[in-house]
Amino acid sequence: MDHALLVERKVIGTTKTVEMAEQPLDENQVRLRIDRFAVTANNITYAVFGDMLAYWEFFPTELPFGQVPAMGWAEVVESNNPDIAVGGRYYGWFPMASTTVITATLVSDGFRDDGAHRQPHAPVYRSYVDTKRDAMYDAADDGEDRHVLLRGLFLTGYLAEEFFADSGGGTDNGEPAYFGATQVVVLSASSKTAIGFAQRAAERGVAKVIGLTSAGNADFVRGLGYYDQVVTYDEVADIDASVATVSIDMAGNPTVLGSVHTHLGDQLKYSMTVGRSHHDAPDVDAATAAQLPGPQPELFFAPSEVGRRLEQWGREVYQQRCADALTSFVEGSRTWLSIDHRTGSDGAAAAWADVHDGNVAPSVGVVVLPNA
Repeated sequence: MDHALLVERKVIGTTKTVEMAEQPLDENQVRLRIDRFAVTANNITYAVFGDMLAYWEFFPTELPFGQVPAMGWAEVVESNNPDIAVGGRYYGWFPMASTTVITATLVSDGFRDDGAHRQPHAPVYRSYVDTKRDAMYDAADDGEDRHVLLRGLFLTGYLAEEFFADSGGGTDNGEPAYFGATQVVVLSASSKTAIGFAQRAAERGVAKVIGLTSAGNADFVRGLGYYDQVVTYDEVADIDASVATVSIDMAGNPTVLGSVHTHLGDQLKYSMTVGRSHHDAPDVDAATAAQLPGPQPELFFAPSEVGRRLEQWGREVYQQRCADALTSFVEGSRTWLSIDHRTGSDGAAAAWADVHDGNVAPSVGVVVLPNA
């Protein structure tokens, strides 16, 4: 029997596994067997922001539960779409389940989810890339595992670094890189998105890269070799506050972010927020955020940046740049990231619990094989 992991939308540490009866396909629908998907802090962020950014609407289910989208690989096992053949293998966003049904429209590199409930979502979230036409596909034995863990997260970090590199404008706008800052502070420096950002920032060499992390993860972060300085959350005062700085926040912890703003003050030239790896931190309301010293934090929404870069660079150049950068990052990850496979419905539930509770080391990536 097919199965799915559901997460309680208001209490995201609570889950249940449900069995799913197979439904007949409507016109242009395809059924996919989900072979593997990643469970990372990014998925926790999807649940935290599920209402605000409509992540719960990707694969709707009955309240009070929802299905959290996860990056993964799946194979078409039944098709009622004349343009999409059984046996095709695709990368994209899937539910944490053993199978799913998608209303598909053929596009140049795969298909697009054209279900009525998906129309408001960003194109990148509705895209499923055919392995045979995927410029980023990695055929190595562990390539698919590393891609479900790193591909989406790295590309967010990559695009964020490109945003800083041209100060949020076009590459010909004449603005100084990193808003004129000579250092960048990366909050939650052990997260995979942060590591991707740090690798790109280190390679560019425009700004000193400072990793802010927990005491328990500090040695791991130092060992990566991408950060020029690593400080723990209680050592924010060790960051040089005399020079222009930008920050990128993957933690989503208002206490930590507030300490960075307070310490740097007017020397903080731009404050970017990306994720919420510290999902159990208290929310911060707009009034509190408005009282922070320095610039107001700005949410970085990767799908919007994808659209901007496609327009600036063109699809072919964008895809090639992403593929080259991702290949380098994935190859480098083999020195610091090991794969932890979880199998079946019980494995999916345990994976969510472990990641939610912070029981997975940053050097480990959890991949669920729901049909194993």
